[in-house]
Amino acid sequence: MQTTFIVHVEDQPGVLTRVTSLIRRRGFNIESLTVGHTERAGISRMTIVMDSDERAVPRIEANLYKLVNVISVENVTPQPVVFRDLAMIKVAATEASRGPIMQLVDVFRARVVDVSPDSLIIEITGTEDKIDGLVEMLKPYGVLEMARTGRVAMARGSSAPILAAAERPAGDKEVEFDSGVSFSV
Repeated sequence: MQTTFIVHVEDQPGVLTRVTSLIRRRGFNIESLTVGHTERAGISRMTIVMDSDERAVPRIEANLYKLVNVISVENVTPQPVVFRDLAMIKVAATEASRGPIMQLVDVFRARVVDVSPDSLIIEITGTEDKIDGLVEMLKPYGVLEMARTGRVAMARGSSAPILAAAERPAGDKEVEFDSGVSFSV
């Protein structure tokens, strides 16, 4: 089962290592990890996608809360969420192939961000399937290089878990799960 966590953390050295080490020690593989700044200074947002079984998800969530620099953890897997990836793809392009490649770029609502005499760099944002589809269509032309971000996720609606976490007293984090069991950490 693929699980997606959104984790807000303090922007401190070593926090990324602590989070990934915790998941590694539990024996799970991180399929995708993106980290970036948030709207609040000093707070970073991680989107972690991993394969796990249903029983392990609450344990991982509770263990993430035990890390000192973790502010909030949200399992967004069962929620309505918008997922996006970004990819930059450098593809070989001759004068003859440039036109068909540009048509593919339009079909996939991607855009060309760099043109050179023998290649194009294409930027695409969307779901993993959409990006995979464009890559498959570009392979016959010669994909020279590709860089993909991991998945970025945001829950639909007006909820903002970081605000709720910021209102809690320092050091008092309570995690409640669907089964009615809660942990104070």
